Amino acid sequence: MDTRVAVLSIIVENPDAIRQINALLHEQSHYIIGRMGIPYREKNISIISIALDAPQPVIAQLSGKIGQLEGITTKTAYSNVITKSDGTIEH
Repeated sequence: MDTRVAVLSIIVENPDAIRQINALLHEQSHYIIGRMGIPYREKNISIISIALDAPQPVIAQLSGKIGQLEGITTKTAYSNVITKSDGTIEH
């Protein structure tokens, strides 16, 4: 299946949802290139960025599941870099 490079941005306003977020990310950990978490203590929120190389439906499903959690907002930015099933890369 073709994979696509994307960045999933997560704003956490409900710290009680962190365990659920981590569980969902763990399920797709083999697609995760890197992760950065920034606590913004002055605003009592956290900002998480996840770089992924995964099939587009997997990225969309992960973003949707995380975004349905209470107090969580997600947005996904997709690159035009697509790795085809045969290993070739499209730009």
